[in-house]
Amino acid sequence: MDGGLYVHVPFCLTRCGYCDFNAYSGLGHLADSYVDALLAEADLLASGWRDVPFVSVFYGGGTPTTLGASELARTLTHVRSRFDVATDAEITIEANPDTVDESKLGALLDAGFTRLSMGAQSFDEGVLLSLERVHSPDSARRAFGAARAAGYANVNIDLIYGTEGESIGSWRRTLEEAIALGPEHVSAYALTIEPATPLGREVASGARPAPDPDLQADMFEVACELLASAGYRHYEISNWAKPGFECVHNLGYWRGRPYLGLGAGAHSFRNDRRWWNVRPPIQYLVEVGAERAPVGGEEHLDAGQLRLERVSLGLRTSEGIRIDGIDAARAAPYLEEGLLQRLAATDPGSPFLGNTGDARWKLVACGDVPGDRWKLFRRTP
Repeated sequence: MDGGLYVHVPFCLTRCGYCDFNAYSGLGHLADSYVDALLAEADLLASGWRDVPFVSVFYGGGTPTTLGASELARTLTHVRSRFDVATDAEITIEANPDTVDESKLGALLDAGFTRLSMGAQSFDEGVLLSLERVHSPDSARRAFGAARAAGYANVNIDLIYGTEGESIGSWRRTLEEAIALGPEHVSAYALTIEPATPLGREVASGARPAPDPDLQADMFEVACELLASAGYRHYEISNWAKPGFECVHNLGYWRGRPYLGLGAGAHSFRNDRRWWNVRPPIQYLVEVGAERAPVGGEEHLDAGQLRLERVSLGLRTSEGIRIDGIDAARAAPYLEEGLLQRLAATDPGSPFLGNTGDARWKLVACGDVPGDRWKLFRRTP
């Protein structure tokens, strides 16, 4: 089965208060050693993945573009030499606006990074300040223009909605600005409060309010409306794409494909096993330096857990799942009673039933919204 390869770069210019990713500011002095460790980890693991053709590579973080273009190019060249990466594989790199310019982006494109994911988050200055982002709306616009000037033809813009003080009007303007730029892909995520983050602690103490779920649901519907009218297909809860520009790498996660993660805190999955690397970058360097796979933990999923995971991941996408795939006989009474109505959602008026070539029941999810907006759809002969 085709797989995906993830490379984690944990360095950031600053650490945002809402972020619970394995990311660190102030560790730039480890960059050269970290790059060497990534190459060494690839060497350690390559033999166990010889039978997996990789159709995507994704550099995430952190902020991968805190590293120089030459260091990033060196890691990608090494990954291609150690693993069976398809010549036409989707190669994505995440970037924050203040870490790139036209020259650097051109060098990354020449190195083989064919898809750029830009962390704009908002085009409202107040929202960016609330999120503790260090870039401005203007720097996001400039970075997008630099990407186009460098030759990028596949660009994603990341957005976050539901921030303290953000209104429907502000969110609508952010979406309109993003659409006006013309990216091939838009990811829009509702702000989530993670307890272990600075923002999570502030919310828990009452110092800051939690996001309003009803307002976020309204914002979600605005996104569905505006992006659909601009020609973007809503193919996953938080992701919209122009036709043919769906993210291959993320589709692999949702379809249950195997994936290998390199770097501090990176996760991997294959067959019934999921494992993850140690999180602290220094510990990661020590483990790889001792020629040990830097595994920090693992779990094995039984048949029931795997089935549940396939259902939950499938319901994130416009492909949905076929009810016969989760035992149609057991599902039928719940369907008849209407008890499965909360398992699937769709945009108002959006034909999100897909085309599987048959007329069986199918659950489809494409919206992370409150219960009274969840609906069940079925295909009929």
